[in-house]
Amino acid sequence: MLQSHQDASRTAGMTLEHHIPGRKIVQSTGDSWKEAEAQIFSRPFHEEEVLVPAVADPLLVMILSGEAKIEERKLTGEWLQSDGKMGSFFLTQAEAPYLMRWKAKHDAPFEVLHLYLGLPLVNRAARSLGLMPSRCRMRDVSGARDPFISGVLYGLANEIRSETPDNSLFINGILESLTIHLLRCYADTAVTPNDKTARLPVWKLRKALSHMQANLAHPFDLDSLADLCGMSRFHFSRSFRTTMGQSPSRWFIRCRIEQAALLLRQTHLSVLEISLAVGYENPSHFSQVFRKMTGINPRDYRKL
Repeated sequence: MLQSHQDASRTAGMTLEHHIPGRKIVQSTGDSWKEAEAQIFSRPFHEEEVLVPAVADPLLVMILSGEAKIEERKLTGEWLQSDGKMGSFFLTQAEAPYLMRWKAKHDAPFEVLHLYLGLPLVNRAARSLGLMPSRCRMRDVSGARDPFISGVLYGLANEIRSETPDNSLFINGILESLTIHLLRCYADTAVTPNDKTARLPVWKLRKALSHMQANLAHPFDLDSLADLCGMSRFHFSRSFRTTMGQSPSRWFIRCRIEQAALLLRQTHLSVLEISLAVGYENPSHFSQVFRKMTGINPRDYRKL
């Protein structure tokens, strides 16, 4: 008998549940979750070298509580570190097992949400965007921040923790909106056999993205990124664009604006202070870039 995709998704969740140490707090259940699965875990504060198996479905993990230094590596690669803070997320559609380790602070529980997106949901969302599902694959993202994703995942976390009956219309609407956002922003959507040779390897991509995220307050430096990956400026830029769908400089600006949006929502820093924190000495220029990227100026965004 063929296994239903809902059962396959459950199997993926159970596989990681049995491999990664921690206590499951709550699990999505019911007909509202036919095309996805959500779980909330309390993780130990320190763990050395966990083998994470490959999972066919796109997996989105967000830190709900706590803060940790998280390191990942391919079985034969080097460790790459990410700062996991409340609201930051990790995205993978792993083709092969990889290793993970972490060390969390003890001042708050270290809790994470796992969300598995079923392929029927992803493929339907891809077709709605005019994309060919067979050419869509989520990229590996580690320790990133995205106000839309964090808002959606906090909403889903509250929903599965609630004692009220699930609302299928609400859950399905959220899942479809989230999947479309992921395909637009975090997926390779036009991969062909010839493209694959020009794509950045995962470890180089993570290095470049981590470096950009750690240097948002500094000017964009293409030479440093290319050197970090052991590539020429030309080949790095071409491979980055093929992999991410955007130039390195465009991605860097986007990271700056996403960080600024987070600071506007979660701190009382002034617009000038936030502008300086993400590398814009001129607050007027910062406001222009922010409005161009989000459709709204920083002060109005803070009021939302």
